[in-house]
Amino acid sequence: MRYDPLGPFMLTDGDEQAVPRTEALRRVLRTVRDETTAADLLFLEDWWAQRRPGIADYLRASQIRRANPTLAEEIRAELSRR
Repeated sequence: MRYDPLGPFMLTDGDEQAVPRTEALRRVLRTVRDETTAADLLFLEDWWAQRRPGIADYLRASQIRRANPTLAEEIRAELSRR
């Protein structure tokens, strides 16, 4: 995944989520300039939306949630309203 510094769009090399689903994540990604951080936040949003099975995905999502509790709650709340 590569970050496009000209806008809040993610360019992917595979089947990863390319565009944020929630306004909360779009707002945060406007300020993120680190591709690893952007990929982690996109992963968290995607995990909340699809809840893929597997301990590895669960553990990764848990770590990202602990590091970004407010954003994680905003994403979860926004997705649950849909």
